[in-house]
Amino acid sequence: MTDNFAPKLARVLTEYSCPVQKGDFVVITSTTEAAPLLEALYEAVLARGGHPVVQASIPNLGEIFLRSASNEQLAFCDPITLYTIEKADVLFQIIAPFNTRSRSQIPAERIAKSQQGSRPVMEKYMSRLHDQSLRWNITAWPTQASAQEAEMGLKAYSEFIYNACALDQDDPIAFWQAFQDRQMKLADWLDGKSHAEVRGPGIEMSFDFTGRPWVSCHGTVNFPDGEIFTSPIEDTVNGHVAFSYPTMHGGREVSGIKLQFKDGRVVDASAAKGEEYLLAQLDIDEGARTLGEFAIGTNMGIQRFTGQTLFDEKIGGSIHMALGESIAESKGVNKSAIHWDIVHSMRDGGEIWIDGELFYQSGKFVIEG
Repeated sequence: MTDNFAPKLARVLTEYSCPVQKGDFVVITSTTEAAPLLEALYEAVLARGGHPVVQASIPNLGEIFLRSASNEQLAFCDPITLYTIEKADVLFQIIAPFNTRSRSQIPAERIAKSQQGSRPVMEKYMSRLHDQSLRWNITAWPTQASAQEAEMGLKAYSEFIYNACALDQDDPIAFWQAFQDRQMKLADWLDGKSHAEVRGPGIEMSFDFTGRPWVSCHGTVNFPDGEIFTSPIEDTVNGHVAFSYPTMHGGREVSGIKLQFKDGRVVDASAAKGEEYLLAQLDIDEGARTLGEFAIGTNMGIQRFTGQTLFDEKIGGSIHMALGESIAESKGVNKSAIHWDIVHSMRDGGEIWIDGELFYQSGKFVIEG
């Protein structure tokens, strides 16, 4: 089934997701675990006339840094990474971990200090996304570590990614173009609306989004993809949520997360596992306690939790919320060093009401645009 996986994925990425133009400076980042896709992307970029540069990390360096660096070194902003974000025309980021738990024993405050040191990179990254001068895409390549995190064998996990990317379709690019058309109808229906109420098992929330668009995600930025999102008006989020899924963030697992919002800010937070890390992230800066994104997952080819946010936030029948940095496309204004997506299932009676009209129920859209 997954024959020619890497070349097929590279073709979709360079022709549909981020079409590479002649003369583009194209940076491809990952680990050496993604060697087949690194090679396929490198070749595909060359074929389209781009100038590819590969940055591939080796095992253990990240863990060594977080364990051994001084406070001054943790706060240091890598100028090479900053230069890459400033100068690249296209950035392909491939998730391919050696070890998904390599940060599990690192004190939360050391991770937070490192994130603060990298803030200029985050700010430049978000700025270039806002002015659309950087075309970028995040995808994933199956590794033993990721498969184990998902409680799957490597072959089963490879098939999962292959199908989630619709590479099993006769024409994957045509599939994603049709997917885009369906989602744009939903976004168009939401245009001009102003208020959302979210109800169901574990959740009772409301927020305004007046003047802020709902954005369709259909494979151009994330691949695979499948969500529509907006940025709530920052001070209008009220209510509570007990997230049904755990989350991996910064190499740390946090589960049983409960958040209480009042006038846009998290006023109470707890977690069954990883609470210390959760609280440290919420205190990382002024914007971390504010909701930067609310989204609905729409990829029906993803029906199971894997521990990889790229897939989990797209689960058909789920919603997710991101603490911290807003996304410029949806006109949010919140600023933070974090953008932490956390997923909640809506399949068992969850509802989303828009301006008093039922829009979504038990994982399906009642209104199709």
